[in-house]
Amino acid sequence: MNTIAVYGSSMVMPGQPDYRAAQQIGQTLAQAGYAVISGGYAGVMEAVSRGASEANGTAIGVTTSSIERYRPTKVNQWVNQHIHYDTLRERIAHLVTEPDGYVVMPGGLGTLNELVSVWELIRVGDLPRRPIILYGDYWTQILEPFKSMPYFKPESWEYLQFASDPAQVIAQLQQAFDHE
Repeated sequence: MNTIAVYGSSMVMPGQPDYRAAQQIGQTLAQAGYAVISGGYAGVMEAVSRGASEANGTAIGVTTSSIERYRPTKVNQWVNQHIHYDTLRERIAHLVTEPDGYVVMPGGLGTLNELVSVWELIRVGDLPRRPIILYGDYWTQILEPFKSMPYFKPESWEYLQFASDPAQVIAQLQQAFDHE
């Protein structure tokens, strides 16, 4: 079973469009036979775990004492497999190196860090090529200015895919795995 990481903001609240989209992505991934792995806390992580769990799928949460010391939080109730690390570095390493593919929802510095880490490790060959799917217009708006920067090679952009709805996410993942 392929495991798909879903990265995104912990600040997304139930009922918000990004929460609903993440929940639907979790559900759709589970129904397509993928396990879902996230940071295990609130927001997008909760939504994707909830969607996967409600579809009787696997929702893996990777948490860390570092975040729990920084802000009081706990693993969300929808996680059915919990992995805990002491440091954020260990957590990020797991979330970046273990999955077979990545869906990047809107998020802040933590999400950006995960995206850039995966992108660069795949680009330089430290990780095998895996699908990286950026969800919605959010990342297009953030990344578009970099395309004209002199230090970003044009071929770097071919590692990223963009999706506007959960069905497109699944189609892109299935296409990537069918070509392996």
